[in-house]
Amino acid sequence: MTYSRTVRAAAVQISPVLFSRDGTTEKVLNAIAKAATEGVQLIVFSETLIPYYPYFSFIQPPVLMGKEHMRLYEEAVTVPSSVTDAVSSAARTSGMVVVLGVNERDQGSLYNTQLIFDADGTLLLKRRKITPTYHERMIWGQGDGSGLKVLDTAVGKLGCLACWEHYNPLARFALMAQHEQIHCAQFPGSLVGQIFTDQIEVTIRHHALEAGCFVVNATSWLSPEQVSQITPDETLQRVLKGGCNTAIIGPEGNHLCPPITDGEGMAIADLDFSLITKRKRMMDSVGHYARPDLLQLQIDLSEKHLTDSNGLKASVLPQPLQFEVTD
Repeated sequence: MTYSRTVRAAAVQISPVLFSRDGTTEKVLNAIAKAATEGVQLIVFSETLIPYYPYFSFIQPPVLMGKEHMRLYEEAVTVPSSVTDAVSSAARTSGMVVVLGVNERDQGSLYNTQLIFDADGTLLLKRRKITPTYHERMIWGQGDGSGLKVLDTAVGKLGCLACWEHYNPLARFALMAQHEQIHCAQFPGSLVGQIFTDQIEVTIRHHALEAGCFVVNATSWLSPEQVSQITPDETLQRVLKGGCNTAIIGPEGNHLCPPITDGEGMAIADLDFSLITKRKRMMDSVGHYARPDLLQLQIDLSEKHLTDSNGLKASVLPQPLQFEVTD
């Protein structure tokens, strides 16, 4: 595939419509339409934006969050569905690659899922966060290695990870080894204040430098009224503020446009692919700077299913322990 030398990218920071899959989807579609008027070719939204990130799980003990967990089930996205059809249509109409985070419902389980739509509307990838973090383990199931892929898209070789997956260096290297050109990162935003803003800053800039790629990162933002909707407790409200850092980073680790750390907005920048070569000329971590004779990564990219058309697959069911006793 021939890649454009320059790609116009947008990272979007918007508030979800709390408790409404349809309401948040409408905001996503409106953002795509607005970005199209700016000539955007790639747009990235935040982690599990549709219907909303499960902020309740960060401030409620497990014994009390059943009601909110059930409400998230009811508003979650199935794939495919009317939501994915609408986003696919918007991508096709605008000729834009769309990276979107959703709470995916698959029967009785929820997953933190990233969807990548190509510019013709094709859903190229549905990947699930491989390990939900901390409180998230009460909400989502685990993904597998099938999503750790770099895709040929209309804007170039594109990969994505969600939030603290970026602190799994082998997951990042799996994408780097596939010569990722644009990395799409997603974080929830509106959590734990400035410390999360600073951590995101370090994380996305480091990946850009190490991978020699562009990073387009999106976070959500909660208004004060939304924070009050989630909890009336003023002490808990303090941990649902700040933590936003919607930004676009170049291969040399620099910001390509002003980041958005408060309120709604859209960060837009032009990605000059010659900067990838400029960076990798000095340090290509998966090329001339690598040492495969010393260090190698093994990764299972297969998709894991409990069932298929032939029924249960014993390979993924619990197996009895086998051991041998010797004198």
